[in-house]
Order: sequence, then structure tokens, then C-alpha cells
Amino acid sequence: MIPRNPCLRNIKAGYLFPEIAKRRQAFAKTHPEAKIISLGVGNTTEPILPHISQGLIEGARKLGTVSGYTGYSDEGLQALRDRIAEVYYKGHFSGDEIFISDGAKCDIGRLQLLFGAGTKIALQDPSYPVYVDGSVLIGSAGPWTGTGYQGIVYLPCTAENGYFPDLSLLPEQGLIYFCSPNNPTGAVATWEQLTALVKTALEKKSLILFDGAYNEYIRDDQLPKSIFEIDGAKTCAIEINSFSKSAGFTGVRLGWTALSHRLTYADGEQVLPDWSRVSGTIFNGASNIAQAGGLAALEPEGLKEIRGLTDFYLGNAKLIRSALEALGVSCIGGDNSPYVWAHFPGQDSWDLFSKILETCWVVTTPGSGFGPAGQSFIRFSAFGHRQDVEEACQRLEKLKI
Repeated sequence: MIPRNPCLRNIKAGYLFPEIAKRRQAFAKTHPEAKIISLGVGNTTEPILPHISQGLIEGARKLGTVSGYTGYSDEGLQALRDRIAEVYYKGHFSGDEIFISDGAKCDIGRLQLLFGAGTKIALQDPSYPVYVDGSVLIGSAGPWTGTGYQGIVYLPCTAENGYFPDLSLLPEQGLIYFCSPNNPTGAVATWEQLTALVKTALEKKSLILFDGAYNEYIRDDQLPKSIFEIDGAKTCAIEINSFSKSAGFTGVRLGWTALSHRLTYADGEQVLPDWSRVSGTIFNGASNIAQAGGLAALEPEGLKEIRGLTDFYLGNAKLIRSALEALGVSCIGGDNSPYVWAHFPGQDSWDLFSKILETCWVVTTPGSGFGPAGQSFIRFSAFGHRQDVEEACQRLEKLKI
């Protein structure tokens, strides 16, 4: 028989969130009386709002007409590409520098194909697990050592360094995964910090993969929402973004990448044509119905709905953080991010997960699942119905810290 892909052998068994679901199900089976509330997985819960929803409906209706029918659109509908360039990048990008996808997570995986096995990888620690898992699957990292994967440069982001990494650790000619607002910590990089990141990437001839999926939660006008607000970023960065957490499209699936014609490889060739080639080879484009919803989301009424929805989740985050701080728990996030990162010094993250589940009937996410620096932390997600979040906050009072 054909041999197994060795990269799959290198990856740790069990993706973080299915493992959480498995433990939740086991607890529910032995405690059928428990009404479990989830503050764990970052999955939106509120209905898609009327104007955006109507855009999806209208998109589906048009497909049933001769004049409105559309087929494949590998790189995305031009109208949506142009609108993203206008709304998010204020015309500093053209529509042909925007590539529509079925979500940021999918793009993160596909982007690795641009650079192939053996590429040096650096990432914030803690960070979204797909950055690591995608690197292992492509052959740029692995196997697991017990504290991390071989070949990955972990950049600790802790309270001691203001949740911003030591840039001297960045590799030469490597990929740098960077997320702001960060998942899981909720920390947002400042202008000065992102300027330093871009400067160092240029010096080291490395490329930044910037995940901006939570940028619609930033309320502080002094904080940048895009890496491309920083001079020089067009020549050293690709930005990944999504409608999932802003417009509630986690089940609709729609995102994009932005990269400039000015971004080149070491030999001077453009990166953009290769990304177009990869996208067209293994992807036939996002759903045209989803893209119609995306267009509605970027109309004035849709943007107003996005603001209202993200305000709602930030309200949940404020309740969670206040409840934890009332218990004496040190937290960050929840102000410009839908995540609250709570520190329980000296305690194991999975033990904390079990304690909170068993004591409060609340599901969370263990910080160690996001990397070595996440040990002794718990991530609380603000994605939930308000009544459930309020009840969960009351239950957290049962914790003895």
C-alpha cells in the first residue's frame, strides 16, 4: 500500500477545538443535569442582521435568473474585490490585488503552498493553532518535541514584554505569522510596534503573514487596523481577513487576502501571479451567494450592522472581564477584541479547563492549546447570547482562585 504522508505523522493528534468538544461531551454524558454554557470556541452566535441577510437572499435569487446567473469566479467577483479595496484599504490597493476566499483559515493553509516545505517559520506564542498545524502539514516544521515543533521559532508574547515579541528572534528569509488583534490574547499592536515589525522584516528579507480577522473590534482610534497602514508593508506583507467575526459569516464562509504587485521574491519576481496560480489551481472561488452578502455588508447599512454586532460582542467581553477581575484574576483583551485572556499563575491550563467546566458548567479554551506561552492561561470567548454570558459570569463566582 501507499505510505503515509510523514507530515501527518509529525502533527500532534487532535486539533484543539475537537478535543474541547470531546471533553465537553464526556462531561455532559456523566452530568446530564448540567446546562453547559460555552465561552470557548470563537464561533459567532447572533443571527446575520437584516440588510446583510437580504444581500444573501438576493444573491441566491439572482442565480435563478438568466441575467443574474454567475458561475466560477476563482479570484472573486470583481465588484467585491473593488469594494474591499475601497472600504478597507481606502483606494491604496486595486481590486486585482484583492483575492476573495472561503475564509481566513483556508487562506492561511493555502498560502503555505506559495513557499513550500523547508521555509523558516516564526509565530507569536501563543497563537492561532492553524499557523502551526499548516506549517507541519506542508513540511516546514515537525515533529512535536513536547514543548513545541522543530523548525518553528516561537516568539513569546507575555505580560513582561507587553504581548509583543522580541524582534531580534525573527529568522532571515522566513515567514512571520502575526495576528492583531491577537487570537488568543486579545492584545492589539500599536503603530510603533507594527512599524518596528515591518522594519525588521525588511531588514531580514522576511515576509509577514498578517491576520487581521478581528480588526473590526478595534475601538481605539490610535491603534492600526491593517499592516498596510505602515510604510513599507506592501513590500514585505500579505494580509488575510474575513467576514466571519465581523458580519457573522462563520457558517457562510467568506474572506480575502490582500497583497501588492510590489511584493517580490528574493529574485525579484512578483508574488501575486503565483498566488493567483495557486488559487486558480486548487480553489474555484467563494460561493457567489456569500459574495453577494459580502457586498451588502460593505454598503453603508451593512457597515452599520457590523458595527452594532461587534459592539454587542464587545459588551459580552466587558461582562466577562469584569466578572473575572472581580475574582482577582489578571486579564487582558475584551476592549478591542472579543477574547479575554485570563491568567491563573502556577496552574495547568487543561486542569483549569476541567475545573471551570465541572464547577461552573462553563466551557473555555485552555491557553496551552495556543502554544507554550499559553500555559496557566484560559481564553474566554465573548461569542454568545447575552443571557448565557450573564449567567456564565454569575457561575464564575463559584471559582475559588
